Amino acid sequence: MLKRWLLILLVIGGLGGAFWYALPEAQVPVREGDVAVDFSLPDLQGVTHSLPTEGVVLLNFWATWCPPCRQELPSMAELHRNMASRGLKVVAVSIDRNRQELEGFVRENHLPFQVLHDQDAAVSRRYGVFKYPESFLIDRQGTVRYHMIGAVDWMSAPVLQAVEGLLGESADGAQTGQ
Repeated sequence: MLKRWLLILLVIGGLGGAFWYALPEAQVPVREGDVAVDFSLPDLQGVTHSLPTEGVVLLNFWATWCPPCRQELPSMAELHRNMASRGLKVVAVSIDRNRQELEGFVRENHLPFQVLHDQDAAVSRRYGVFKYPESFLIDRQGTVRYHMIGAVDWMSAPVLQAVEGLLGESADGAQTGQ
């Protein structure tokens, strides 16, 4: 009888161990100082894009149903218009499920920057985003330098100073004196 119970416990333990090792590795959210995680997402024309590798990148996760997201879009558009020629790339990743609503919103609001569609929120989850909007400022080396949660006034003095600082760095991280 004891042998039978030991055998049952051994089988259960073996199955439990096999199950434990088969679990997927937990994803660690992207934090300041980490290298930004690359991805492939479609734009609104269906063309697949990756995270830009040149210039400074403002990676913003948002949704049309999110009031704080809508609040920050005008200043983000202005930042894009003022800084794109200096190397700032704004990439707005929408987690909206309905593509037609997203397309209509982008068209209606004349968003001048790249909008990508993360319909299943896989990239959003990979970055550890769970509050919208969330933004990552990524330097020329691909390192996340700033992570901001909530709506940001992209034209405020502290934010402009941070963006200017990143734009003033060369590809090796040294200040260029711009």
